[in-house]
This record gives sequence, structure tokens and C-alpha cells, in this order.
Amino acid sequence: MNGLRRILKPIASLKITVVLFALSMFLILAGTLAQTEQGIWTVVDEYFRSLFVRVPLRLFAPQSKVHIPGAIFFPGGLTLGTLILINLLAAHIVRFKITWKRMGIILTHLGVILLLVGEFVTGAFAREGNMTIVEGGSSNYIEDTREAELALIDGSDSKDDLVVVVPESYLREPGRVISHNLLPFKVLVEAWMPNSQILGPMQSTPQQRSRANTGFGTQIAAVETPTATGVNGATVDVPSAYVTLLGDDGAIGSFLVSVFIDDPQTVVVGDKAYSIFLRFKRTYRPYELRLIDFKHDKFVGTDRPRNFSSDVRLIDPEMHVDRNVHIWMNHPLRHRGETFYQSSFLQGDTGTVLQVVRNPGWLLPYISCSVVTIGMLWHFGIKLGGFLRRQSR
Repeated sequence: MNGLRRILKPIASLKITVVLFALSMFLILAGTLAQTEQGIWTVVDEYFRSLFVRVPLRLFAPQSKVHIPGAIFFPGGLTLGTLILINLLAAHIVRFKITWKRMGIILTHLGVILLLVGEFVTGAFAREGNMTIVEGGSSNYIEDTREAELALIDGSDSKDDLVVVVPESYLREPGRVISHNLLPFKVLVEAWMPNSQILGPMQSTPQQRSRANTGFGTQIAAVETPTATGVNGATVDVPSAYVTLLGDDGAIGSFLVSVFIDDPQTVVVGDKAYSIFLRFKRTYRPYELRLIDFKHDKFVGTDRPRNFSSDVRLIDPEMHVDRNVHIWMNHPLRHRGETFYQSSFLQGDTGTVLQVVRNPGWLLPYISCSVVTIGMLWHFGIKLGGFLRRQSR
């Protein structure tokens, strides 16, 4: 044990602790400033859940008229968090002894360790998305509004649709040709827009509409807009793309596909008709929710919302579950490790939007805060007791 302590003593240095906390404060500052240019989730992934991050120097002089070139490579949140955890564990092994008087400090540090572990678990395993259900309808999939996918659907089978999905990572490369053995054509990516705006027939020019020669794109056009940032109020990017389908004899047609466009577009190849549309990434579940009724209650005599609620029917054949559930603000549904929160609603109160969160480490922050509180009360209680005893002498 003494040999282990000698090895860990340099790692447990308080100087290292101070340096790591200073670096963490700088990273938090840089990540906060980065939200003026990038979305919140992009910043979280690039700054706080990465090993290293490239921090542009211009972030620290946003009002300057002179462009500041260059950037610094800085340890990301994953690196700093791991080093802080190692430093804290080493300090406990080297310096701390388990006694009643030291128990408060030990519990406080244990709570901090649990908080760091909880963030690692959340970053690695937590997933979040939306389930949108029209009143009277049902849904068995969750949409990730931070990523899109191109769906190519063969509906010739009366029982099941054959769906080929192209992930966003493939669509980000203009000029890329995508093929699949289940499709009689290839997909050529002409243009990709991470965030976009749709222009109608009176807003767009003939040149803009000429980028597509088939489907909705002959009447409307998409133009690229800046991606949503953490300070402009917009939380979701709406991507669009121009793609050309290539058959054995050449181009079949060029399409505008966009998350703005809800209706699939049809292309006929041989004796089969295929539907094509861009949508947010879907993850299907072995159960479904049916929306029985959605309520949007308001305060009497005003338009101020008082409560949103959804009456749903949960059907899960594998778990032998078939029951009605009432979901409203701060009263979610929990099923199969996922939590369904009442998040929003469709225009005209025609349906509900449920936020679906899967986070295996959701209890760890609560446990951490409780342990820290107990540790601080323990420590200050012992100090107060000692002070009162000295005063009574």
C-alpha cells in the first residue's frame, strides 16, 4: 500500500488540482462563447464530450472589427473530467484516512466523484428525441431532430414496406454516389444544406427552381441559411438536399428533398414505384403509443396556457402491456427505461409532441447532490460541535 501511495503522490498534487480546475473554467468560458456561432448540442459534443477541441481565437473578441485568425487546441471536457477524477481518487488514497472527523470531507468528495461518473454515463449512453402523434393516430418511432436521413421506400408489397435509409453522414458530401443492392438506382448528392429555408413559386427564381427537374422542386426551391446557434432562440436545424437518381441508362430525375416537405415524392423505375423523402432520423420501438385525446388548457378569460396533457394508450405486446396513461407537465410516462415528457403540441392542437429521454445515469446527479449535502452537514456539524465545546469551557 505504501508503494502505491508513493506512485500516486505526484498525481494527487493539489497543484495539479488547481491547474485542472483553471483549465476547466477556461473550457466553460470558451464553450459558452462558442454558442454564439454553433448550436448547444454541437458545443456540448465538441467542447465538453471530446478529448480535444479546436478553440477559435475570434471567440474572445466578438465585437472586434479586426478578424483574429488562428485557434488553439485545448483538452476537451472528457480529458479534463477524466484527469480530475484520477486526481481526486489519487488524493483519497494518498492523503485521506477514514475517520469520523474526516467522514464529512470524504462524503463530499465522493459526491463529486459520483457527479463526474454520472456525466460520463450520460455522455456515453443517454439518448433524446421526440415522438409526434396526431390525435386519433399512433406512433412507434422516435425522431432525433439533430440528425436527418434520406428514406427510399419500396411499397410494392401489400404487407410490408422495404425501406432503405441513407444517413446524414453520407449526404454531407456533395458529389458522393450512394448505392445499395436493394435499389435499382444510385443516389448522387448534388447539394447538402444543414439548415435551409424553402422559397415558394413567387419567392424563388427560375434558376433556383432549375436545380430539380422532378417532383416538388420544380415549383419551389431551398436556400441555405446559417445553422441554429445557442443564442438566437432556434433549437432545430431544418436540412434540405438536392439529389439525382441514376439508373442504368443515365439520370432518372433530380429531386429537392427537405424536412420541410412532409409528403413523400414518387419515382417509378421499371414496374415499381419508390417514395423518397428527407426526414429526421427515426428509431423504431417494439411498442406504440396511441393518442386518445390532447388537451391545451388555458387560464379563464386569457390565452395564457395553463396546462398541456395527453391521454395515450400504451401497447407493448412483448411486455404484455396495454393500458391508458395520462401524461402532463412534470408527470411523465416511464416505460422500458425511457421517459416520455409532455413537450409541445401540433398546430391547431391537432396532436402532441412528447420528448423521449433514455438516460441510464439519471439518478446519479440526485444521489451525488444528496451525498455532498450529507457530507457538508456532517463536516460543519463536527466543526460546530467542537466550537460549542470550546465555548463552554
